[in-house]
Amino acid sequence: MSKISRRSFNKTLSKGIGGVTLLGGMPFACAISGENQEKKKLGVALVGLGSYSTYQLAPSLADCELCYLAGIVTGTPEKEKIWQDKYNIPDTNIYNYENFDNIASNDSIDIVYVVLPNSMHADFSIRAAKAGKHVICEKPMAVSVEECDAIIDACKKANVKLSVGYRLHSEPYTQEIKRIVAEKVFGNVQYISAEAAYRSGGNPDQWRLNKALSGGVALMNMGVYAIQSAIYGTGENPISVTAQEFSSRPEYFKDTDETITAQFEFSSGAFGNIMTSHNTNVNRMYASCDKGWYELNPASSYGPLAGTTSSGDLSFPHERQQKLQMDDFSKHILKGAPNLAPGEMGKRDMIIVEAIYASIASGGKKQNLNLGSLGLV
Repeated sequence: MSKISRRSFNKTLSKGIGGVTLLGGMPFACAISGENQEKKKLGVALVGLGSYSTYQLAPSLADCELCYLAGIVTGTPEKEKIWQDKYNIPDTNIYNYENFDNIASNDSIDIVYVVLPNSMHADFSIRAAKAGKHVICEKPMAVSVEECDAIIDACKKANVKLSVGYRLHSEPYTQEIKRIVAEKVFGNVQYISAEAAYRSGGNPDQWRLNKALSGGVALMNMGVYAIQSAIYGTGENPISVTAQEFSSRPEYFKDTDETITAQFEFSSGAFGNIMTSHNTNVNRMYASCDKGWYELNPASSYGPLAGTTSSGDLSFPHERQQKLQMDDFSKHILKGAPNLAPGEMGKRDMIIVEAIYASIASGGKKQNLNLGSLGLV
């Protein structure tokens, strides 16, 4: 895959980004000791100020209990003043893509949240780790398993914490499904289906339709939600996958995948089907067990989600998922709470993504997986 320079990315950004996510021994980079333990709130810097940062992350940070928006990193100078005025960000906490590494000397920033096009995730996550900052990398974690490994290794070497932007693991409906699975409330899972899709339109120059920037459209964007649903909905990783690709708008999806279906086998004997697309609207997870069933519909939207089971409806109060997600990661840093979405989870999902693409490329041949418990939380 060809590399995208920051300059060329900014040019692409200006055309259509509306479709949108140093020293390890330094005391403040340690998980639960020293200065961080005494901090009431951790400072977060958002890298990339597209729609997800603008409409989801920044408003959520205003509500967080354990972290706050402390800084920004942008390749668009016009955004600096807008964000500075709106969120009271000091000049010293505003960076661009070129001087980003200077963030290493800024003690008011503890966490760097990378919200850039997928092909830029590894570069900025690794640079953040080398700067001694804890890292949240938006999903998908990277565009290859190799890049996932590089991010994980960089964070380990720098002794900083790493999380993937899987907001749903902090969300109560998802947590309830995970409890139902773990406690076998409805017995053993026999079949699971998961669909995550929306119809994409508008600017054909948006970065998601540029494979060099996104790595793919449907599977890399919405597909990871379907993969996640199939895994937490069964409580296990798949042992094989077979996949197919379809397109009804090739003139629009010239460089990327539009619709993908895949079939999973699990070691328990359960099987499942996932579908992801940028050409239709669906957002659902359903599981059939030997003593009942459960469903989330929607399953991965920004919420509120909705759920029901063979025993009745699920009902939980709605909070911004991103607020819950970032507070949970802050608890992990400050208090040693579990990391609900570790880097290994992002790597596992990318292994599955690569296997799906390999199955499609081979005409639908089964791809065996040897994931064990990788990424299960």
